[in-house]
Amino acid sequence: MKKENMIFGIRPVLEAIDAGKEVDKILLQKGLRGELFHDLLDRSRMMDIPLQIVPIDRLNRITRKNHQGVVAFLSQISYHRLEQVMPGVYESGKTPFVLILDHITDVRNFGAIARTAECSGVDAIVIPSKGAAAINEDAMKTSAGALNVVPVCRAEKLQDAVKYLKDSGLKVVSATEKASIDYDEEDLGVPLALVLGAEDTGVSLPLLKLSDSLVRIPLAGKIGSLNVSVASGILLFEALRQRKE
Repeated sequence: MKKENMIFGIRPVLEAIDAGKEVDKILLQKGLRGELFHDLLDRSRMMDIPLQIVPIDRLNRITRKNHQGVVAFLSQISYHRLEQVMPGVYESGKTPFVLILDHITDVRNFGAIARTAECSGVDAIVIPSKGAAAINEDAMKTSAGALNVVPVCRAEKLQDAVKYLKDSGLKVVSATEKASIDYDEEDLGVPLALVLGAEDTGVSLPLLKLSDSLVRIPLAGKIGSLNVSVASGILLFEALRQRKE
């Protein structure tokens, strides 16, 4: 990430938060104490900004400036709250279509998925506050502008986001090789929240348990899995196809 997308020092970071700047995450030096430190903690939690406690060596590798034990990374997009997005989707008369990405951390995969999501009519992308791909220049470029169009919503716990969407009338469908139903046999034309997991771990067990249905993409070759951005294209455009029927 470029230096202009980072802020160093407790007061500059506090001022950035107060000014309404979108902060992706904040790195805090282990053992940091003091009134300003606790003020930063409180405001970060209030704004749902991810915090990470790290050794001072890591901060020193990021910058040689006087960071005072605090480095903040600015986001290239404005995040949205799922609770503010969904009412507008319903009011528009559109059948809701939400994509949930469960700890997908590869930046280019994330950007490619966002591009596919925009092209297939997704109303919002939900990611975890911690453990998601950084929305940096590579992600923005790979998305071809989609990240400036599709609302991206951060959730402290994806389980809570899924429960909210279920309560809002959406059917939650998770893609997993453990499923017994092929994706094109499932009704995806209804109000839908589609869950995709990372290539190495898949959709987490808590989200699988909350899902209304599990689907798989049948494979004929010897390699046991698809790239997650490719899988997203197959599933998202099947949902779009069903919605157009």
